[in-house]
Amino acid sequence: MSPEKTRELLRLLEANCRRSPEALAVLLDVSVDEVNEALRRLEEQGIIVKYSALVNWDKVQEDRVTAMIDVKVTPKRDVGFDEVAQRISQFPEVTALYLMSGAYDLSVVVEGRSMKEIAAFVSEKLATLDSVISTTTHFIMKKYKHDGVIFDERRDDRRMVVTP
Repeated sequence: MSPEKTRELLRLLEANCRRSPEALAVLLDVSVDEVNEALRRLEEQGIIVKYSALVNWDKVQEDRVTAMIDVKVTPKRDVGFDEVAQRISQFPEVTALYLMSGAYDLSVVVEGRSMKEIAAFVSEKLATLDSVISTTTHFIMKKYKHDGVIFDERRDDRRMVVTP
């Protein structure tokens, strides 16, 4: 499969990973075997890391709290931020972790059942790490858009008003 078709395959999967290889083959105008081979190769190379669903947990009414925690750390010689980032990423509460520019070094996304659980994570696990200098926690109150998907998009009546 050509590099252009491979990139298009990745874009199609990113938009909807539930498409079958047959549907992808039609959209890309290639054979199903080419799609299957490309998928196998992309998975093997670690380019496709995981297939996942985006869930609006608010509609499931499950108690869940998400927080973004800015973390200032002391980088270590020869490994920089990688060692502490690796350590933080191992906590099961951490769902995402990014190295950032700006006032803080790391942005950590954490999920828990309550604000109290998040607070316990910060005070007992995160803040106690040797490299961590300070943290600032931001609780997410409501998600409007995530991974390019707008949650609870209003469906305004866009019909034209006709008056006599």
